[in-house]
Amino acid sequence: MSTGLRVVAIADADSFVKWSASLLGSVPGIRPHLLLVKTPLTASAAQERTALAGAGLDPAAVSRIMFGETGPWLEAQRPDVVLLAGRGPFVRLMGRVIDALTHRPVTVAGLPGMAIPAQRGALDYRRHVDLLVVHSHREERAFADLGRRIGAQVPTALATLPFARTKARMLSPELVRAGTASSATRRGGAAETEQNPGPDGIRSSMSKAPATDIVFAAQALVPMDREDRAEIAATLVRAAEADPRRRIVVKLRSRPGEAETHLERDAYTELLGRRVRVPENLVFSYESMSQALSTAAGLVTVSSTAAIEALAQGIPVIALDSFGVSKSLLNTVFVGSGLLGGRSEVIAGRFRHPHPDWLRDNYFHPESESTWWDRVEALVALRRSGSLPARRVSAPRGGALHEAWHRASVLGRDDRTLSGRIALVAGEPAVGMLSALKRRRSPDLGTWVDASTDITLEPNPFHDSIRR
Repeated sequence: MSTGLRVVAIADADSFVKWSASLLGSVPGIRPHLLLVKTPLTASAAQERTALAGAGLDPAAVSRIMFGETGPWLEAQRPDVVLLAGRGPFVRLMGRVIDALTHRPVTVAGLPGMAIPAQRGALDYRRHVDLLVVHSHREERAFADLGRRIGAQVPTALATLPFARTKARMLSPELVRAGTASSATRRGGAAETEQNPGPDGIRSSMSKAPATDIVFAAQALVPMDREDRAEIAATLVRAAEADPRRRIVVKLRSRPGEAETHLERDAYTELLGRRVRVPENLVFSYESMSQALSTAAGLVTVSSTAAIEALAQGIPVIALDSFGVSKSLLNTVFVGSGLLGGRSEVIAGRFRHPHPDWLRDNYFHPESESTWWDRVEALVALRRSGSLPARRVSAPRGGALHEAWHRASVLGRDDRTLSGRIALVAGEPAVGMLSALKRRRSPDLGTWVDASTDITLEPNPFHDSIRR
């Protein structure tokens, strides 16, 4: 049935652009299109190019539109399937647009990377979709458990992470010790780079080197504490000093002035820019992760999905456990993987390949088990026959004022409605009080510290509002 199906992804933030474009690019025979809706999180033109690199989606099949144009565009195009790709409030807002269409498409949603622990808000905001895409058997179980706990029974289907498909280097039996003299010799010596000044005088780079780099996948949310982030910056400096023949590449998601999916505090550009001296071989990169990994001998992260992307290419990984292993660090997924390691191992270049027993349950299941598109086609057939009831967004508890506040919170300055302005003015004090109450509650309570499950029921501890 794939041939001729019109499938439209609606996205804004950079990580969701990459995920949705790659997911659509993996399905043969469809007519895909990507709508980038203007919000404060919408990917810049440069971020769009990076996200689309290698995704398999024609850049000509991308349109940028305002929120108010989304409904008329969908009404005119009448897609068979809409993939809602954004943070939870964005997905719910777009769900209301879908509810107003005369020709209702099948609606699909998902998260752009590893989703362990499965968080209450992630499912609650998407409870109205026809299908939730997950990327591992472990996630299937976690979201089923979460749905039972909160009364949100959303059908799920398994997909392979589209930008982490297995490459030839996957599961190489050789344990690479990145950056050693022997590995530099095997790969042709120290990296040769073309360097340009970057933020705060630290170099950005485009690499033309063999695979000797150590890539650090920076994250906005974890670790949260400035002291911990400063310690990571110091570790990267020490790793660069330990072997000047290898590059330490700090892979960033956004350039100064750009937004990204999550709000970053204490950016590594700032933390490293404050240092008196930064080694010449410590550089920033804004290229795609696939490009950064093309010259990588090892990858370091706390809990980025880039670890899966690296493993798919046979690149060894260290998942930092120097600050602990907990749901609030989003790194419990690596328990049992053999990838957890500390700062000293990063400096020494002792990177690891995963334990085979961990792989099948965690993102490296056989391709034949990824049946999400079969499920979508079945749902399209049901919708066409009139046998698939609409899963509509529930009416907001606070009525029209609450709905206006929600819309204005997602769209920011691009919501030019009077109701939105009134709702923000009226709702800001109440939201402020609720946020303060949540902050007073310790994040170390309840399911966020319950190691026996892969779910959380309380609000997340990151204070990562969609408003900027």
